[in-house]
Amino acid sequence: MTRRPPPSRRPDAGFTLIELTLVIVIAGILAATIAVFMRPAIDSYIATGTRAELTDQADTALRRMLRDIRLAVPNSVRTPGSQCVEVVPTASGGRLRMGPDTVNDVSASCAPGANCAAPLDTSQATTVVDLLTPLATTPAVGDWLVLGNLNPNDVYAGVNRAAITAVSTPLATQGRVRLAIASTQFPSGYDSGRFTIVSNAQKAVFYTCTGADGTVNASGDGKGTLYRSSNYGFNAAYPSSCPSTAGADIVATRVKSCTFVYDPNPGATQQYGFVWIAIELDRNNETVGLASGAHVVNAP
Repeated sequence: MTRRPPPSRRPDAGFTLIELTLVIVIAGILAATIAVFMRPAIDSYIATGTRAELTDQADTALRRMLRDIRLAVPNSVRTPGSQCVEVVPTASGGRLRMGPDTVNDVSASCAPGANCAAPLDTSQATTVVDLLTPLATTPAVGDWLVLGNLNPNDVYAGVNRAAITAVSTPLATQGRVRLAIASTQFPSGYDSGRFTIVSNAQKAVFYTCTGADGTVNASGDGKGTLYRSSNYGFNAAYPSSCPSTAGADIVATRVKSCTFVYDPNPGATQQYGFVWIAIELDRNNETVGLASGAHVVNAP
């Protein structure tokens, strides 16, 4: 008598319900195990990336602000509130001629020209002056020559600021650059010989923080924005409040809080001021706070 082999499963028979149930149970156990051990690592990775991005954004914002502040015209920092600060950044600066060239001028009282130097004379209106310092960036027509800014509002009001109307190269004995300027009577008695150049492309600059009230929104993001306003001109009066940010450039978003503090006389002398900046960014309830300060020269 011949024994028949047990019947084999047909290729298209599929899986039994018990087999599918076992697969689902095992897959669920594996998924739960992976979630328990992998979730913290994944969350930590995402949080680290978020903090790194926030740190980079805050650092970039601080560096941009500190650069403008350190390059500011002496005594030009104005802070109408703790959420904004205004400065007049410079494009270059150095020394200008304060007296005639007694060796090479054709006469002691000659008018500035090809054979006569152009010193600054504060006893009368000035229309041309020689710069003695080599400049990394040559001034352009329309830029501003600023001298002796003793009071914060002077450069804004135009008391010591003159528009450049022409740029030329004088004789080597006369200076490096000769500037023709709009007729301006600079403050009488100014004798330090220092000058600064302000770019007409941006003039004064305002940094303003809006909406940063120290809280976050439903997504855990800071609600404020840091703006940079420029090329709005010069406001003669000291601002009584932070300005509108319409048309301003965005420097940082998701700002939770920011504070700007200016001390015009932090030491025994008034040669330097100090600006303190603190900014805090939040995203998905991850927080990064950076703070830094900058000394500003107040000796014109």
